[in-house]
Amino acid sequence: MRPVTNDVVVFSGAAHPEFAEEMCGLLGVELSPTRVQRFSNDCVQVQLRANCRQRDVYIVQPLVPPTQENLVELLMMVDAARGASAAHVNVVMPHYAYARSDKKDAPRISVGGRLVADLLATAGATRVLTMALHSEQVHGFFSVPVDHLTALPVLADHYRGRDLSNTVVVSPDFGNAKDAGRFARSLGVEVAAGSKQRKGDDRVVIDAIVGDVAGKDCIVLDDEIATGGSIVTLIDALCDYGVNSISVATTHGLFTGNAVERLGAVEAIDEIVTTNTVPQDKPVEKLRVLSVAPLFAEAVRRIHLGESVSTLFSEENTYGE
Repeated sequence: MRPVTNDVVVFSGAAHPEFAEEMCGLLGVELSPTRVQRFSNDCVQVQLRANCRQRDVYIVQPLVPPTQENLVELLMMVDAARGASAAHVNVVMPHYAYARSDKKDAPRISVGGRLVADLLATAGATRVLTMALHSEQVHGFFSVPVDHLTALPVLADHYRGRDLSNTVVVSPDFGNAKDAGRFARSLGVEVAAGSKQRKGDDRVVIDAIVGDVAGKDCIVLDDEIATGGSIVTLIDALCDYGVNSISVATTHGLFTGNAVERLGAVEAIDEIVTTNTVPQDKPVEKLRVLSVAPLFAEAVRRIHLGESVSTLFSEENTYGE
């Protein structure tokens, strides 16, 4: 990877500094320091401790629990960079938690995905770099340019080299079936999907599997695992169909609530594969973590140098070459 110039300044919030460090190492730049103070009235003050004037500033902060704390810290960092006369303020947000709040499906509720996008623009963000938004329309919530990366090539590389002749990719629902289809095509296998009804934040019902899964080696693909309710329900349904083996793959492995215990109790899972878009510090059994920092670093390099980023949006990208 060709190094970037000294005009790039990278800061990290408190959410995932390890990701920022890895990204900076690949870019050949130092991670610049920040200072966060909390006053007696619980207000937070953020100071960027490196020169930002007329420089290309990148602020790395996924929105992960405590999500509201990390969001406010990010907004203040963006505001500080704008106030320090940064030429551009780029938000590197590997996980956008509010992407799940993408529609008004009940009376008198806020569409949080759009609101937070507006807050970022108002604070001074000039670009957002993110990965695997929950739905495509979330991209349109932003009034600034958004580079929306996919982890599918990284996940697919994990499975290449195996005997996939008896493999099928399974989506937990039809909403994720498009990505599951792309993933299946990249591996040269078939695709199936669960017929899911959501009864609550962590309670779903899967009443059928559309596609041939009996006797198959299944790769269950989802964009995010939070409580693990959908995945466990899907695996129970797959077991009823008599599948041969089950591997779980996801971009955002949040593992919130009782997800660790819930997934650990499912003996049918052979492995769980996720990326490092969020910190992976929970004791999840059979977990394999793949890094997408090289993909983000390459995107940052191309953005800064004015090169095309579009090939990184595709599952056929060759960012590692």
